[in-house]
Amino acid sequence: MIGGNTWHVSGGRVLGPAPFLVAGIVNVTPDSFFDGGRFLDPQAAVAQGRELASAGAHILDVGGESTRPGALPVSEADELARVVPVVRELAQLPRMSQDGMPGFPLLSVDTYKAKVADAALAAGASIVNDISACRFDPGLPDVLAQHQPGYVLMHSLGRPGTMQQGPRYDDVVGEIMHFFEERLAALTKAGLPEANIVLDPGIGFGKLLEHNLAILRGLERFGALGRPLYVGLSNKSLWGQLLGLEPGERQTATAVALGLLVARGVFVHRVHDVALARQAALIATAMS
Repeated sequence: MIGGNTWHVSGGRVLGPAPFLVAGIVNVTPDSFFDGGRFLDPQAAVAQGRELASAGAHILDVGGESTRPGALPVSEADELARVVPVVRELAQLPRMSQDGMPGFPLLSVDTYKAKVADAALAAGASIVNDISACRFDPGLPDVLAQHQPGYVLMHSLGRPGTMQQGPRYDDVVGEIMHFFEERLAALTKAGLPEANIVLDPGIGFGKLLEHNLAILRGLERFGALGRPLYVGLSNKSLWGQLLGLEPGERQTATAVALGLLVARGVFVHRVHDVALARQAALIATAMS
């Protein structure tokens, strides 16, 4: 596995060792690039979470603010109103065994705001998925130190509203590795154990097609950091740029790429279609 296949989350629980984990996306938003508006109603979002859990999701990642390129920020009050009721209700789902590991699905909150993370963790989430790497809200490291959740440390080049405005790198993988080293040091100093952190290179977050492909070709380099990888490729624009596909036509490309990443040792995969992702992951595991 690139960087390992275990991950500590809230309550001292250890996920793995396992060949892969699948995180199902629950967008409680009006404007996400793939399913914006479909699950803005809390009950629709809960129903989607239940469906993803039934399909075998290990994690349900609940977000109340779109982070697509060009997206505008959402107020803290609106994000709390969208996310917390959904997390609280999904936390009541029966915990099932998946792939020999009991107690799934776990809940993740996709936010960079300290108060949203704090409220979601109190409502039953075990993981914080943060596009900002704790750079947008200075209060978030304290929340992480208090709750000790699992944490997704993601690289992005600026904020969603501006991140695609001419991104440039000399060595995209090397620069992201340096970024991860600096943020890992800051987070562990703030009180979050390294065992609780997984690394997301942020496909599509301040990257052009050439950058995304260079990251995917060079994923093994991140193994030197000693932490598992968390990758989100699901229906993203690189498949449109590479293959000329519209968002609703990218499921096959997503599944093929996911299978290749499982075979190469990527641990966590964030997807819209859990059933298809699991098929691809299980085939890759059986053939590896």
